[in-house]
Amino acid sequence: MSKADLHAHLATGTTNVCQAWALTRRDGVVMGFTDHDRDLSFGEIVFRANTGLTARALQQGTGLAVDNTEAMGALSDGAISEADILAGRYDGAEIRVWLVNWKDVADRQMLFRGSLGEITRAGGAFNAELRGLAERLNVPQGRIYHRLCGAALGDAACGFDLTLPGYAAERSVKAVSEGALLTLSGMAAFEDRWFERGRLTVLTGAAAGLTVMIKADRAEAQGRRSVELWQAPGAALVPGDQVRLEAGCDRRAETCLAKFNNFMNFRGFPHIPGEDWLSSYPSSASVNDGGSLQR
Repeated sequence: MSKADLHAHLATGTTNVCQAWALTRRDGVVMGFTDHDRDLSFGEIVFRANTGLTARALQQGTGLAVDNTEAMGALSDGAISEADILAGRYDGAEIRVWLVNWKDVADRQMLFRGSLGEITRAGGAFNAELRGLAERLNVPQGRIYHRLCGAALGDAACGFDLTLPGYAAERSVKAVSEGALLTLSGMAAFEDRWFERGRLTVLTGAAAGLTVMIKADRAEAQGRRSVELWQAPGAALVPGDQVRLEAGCDRRAETCLAKFNNFMNFRGFPHIPGEDWLSSYPSSASVNDGGSLQR
């Protein structure tokens, strides 16, 4: 890549430049678009023309303000479809934008890097807000001090390996009711409510790649299971779809120790005084020796 060559080309006043966008969804799918009239290829990405995708002027600053712009395009099955937007597949997707000399794609410069923000749809088209990297500075940081664990099961802070036997199951959906109530079979090996508060990831079908949280998990006769989701996936689940269920965690210290044997990584404060301690007063019926409240 030669920024100097691109700058020299722009200085001539007669240019052969276009924009190229690379969009990386959270499920790992990478899509390339360009406003040129021919496909371009670099960085192992094919940037497709004729997608109807355009972008507005980029607003950038030298301070901590968030760089932002917008992208607009037509909804189509070959590019960005309305069904995928509704399913949430583009939520938080990474976006990179280059200015490219289409005669020599090695002469290019990245103009923008960030993520997709709000996406609106109307009249067969979409309008997506692009948010710069400084947007992450608006996200609250730090820990909250309370009794429950602040980590998510299986993340870097938790450190628990959900691939261990007995903590996940892959099954075929037998029945679906109202989009969010599933019936599974072959689950006799798992205790009642084992997957409650856990995650369900769809492996096949129209909703493949989507993850939703499990609200309730009830064991039934003959190894059958009734699993209720907090909300239906963005794309419909149908009988025969393959799903993966991961064990649930209520983030209590007792559960961390007994269910996962992972108390060394517990990220809560189980001995922090509660509101009852704040309103307590000395009593002759209790021991008042100035010692620890945790005995």
